[in-house]
Amino acid sequence: MSIKSLKELPKEEFFSSGHRMCAGCGPAICVRQTLIAAGRPVIMVSATGCVEVSTTIYPYTSWKIPWIHIAFENAAAVASGIEAALKKLSKDGKAKKYDIIAFAGDGGTFDIGLQALSGAIERGHDFLYICYDNEAYMNTGIQRSGATPHGAETTTSPAGSVIPGKKEYKKRLTDIIIAHDPAYAATASIAYWKDYMNKVIKGLDAKGPAFIHVFAPCPRGWRFPSNQTVSIARLAVETRYFPLYEYENGKYTLSLDIPKPKPLEDFIKPQRRFRHLLDPKNKNILEELKIDVERNWERIKKLCSL
Repeated sequence: MSIKSLKELPKEEFFSSGHRMCAGCGPAICVRQTLIAAGRPVIMVSATGCVEVSTTIYPYTSWKIPWIHIAFENAAAVASGIEAALKKLSKDGKAKKYDIIAFAGDGGTFDIGLQALSGAIERGHDFLYICYDNEAYMNTGIQRSGATPHGAETTTSPAGSVIPGKKEYKKRLTDIIIAHDPAYAATASIAYWKDYMNKVIKGLDAKGPAFIHVFAPCPRGWRFPSNQTVSIARLAVETRYFPLYEYENGKYTLSLDIPKPKPLEDFIKPQRRFRHLLDPKNKNILEELKIDVERNWERIKKLCSL
């Protein structure tokens, strides 16, 4: 199955409106796209984070599916337990088969939850893990994470006279996951909804562990107007900042080639977290980020045999 147009999307939605997430929230868009693509009830394991705290404020919930909240560090471990239990119960005729999705942010995936995720993939548990990446710990005050890019300003990597934003570079998370040789892995962006939804379908249909890394901008943390979320997510791809690709059966495939990229400044300028990089005195930081972006792009193309 693949989604080619809006007409093919199911009409029933399992994520209701009325949640408390910010206007223009990238992860909220990501959740909705995910559950529409799934097209049927799934069991959702949701790690602590923006999505969890904003969609289940007692006594309300936005989820129309079985949903469990767990700590930052053990989303993959709990999903593994549910998968193992359902496998046994369905074999004994005591439960029907469910698809399982673990959903966590970059803080709960790049950093805090990486150990549990590594173990779950190594053991071969059959579930889809989705990391919504807004490049910082947004839920607890916009602190830098392993996903925060070089030069970005956060509350723990402030841009000033001492440091010009985050000194370190963004962790290559998808590479780490692919090193485990999962059944399926991919990167995606909320701006390219058909590509992302088809990847969700592939991840759910995969026989074994699947992983999707989704780029989901945060207006509050990145400091841009809430009506620009999708356009900034698209610019991340168009500038080669966030390449879209898949890994399946040991093979890399580029989802979208960008032969003539837009200047990285087009992605950076709308975001106040990067405004100091446009100051001539920080030109070297911007150049370092550009070099890293292009080096990563060329590396991905080479892996895709292009």
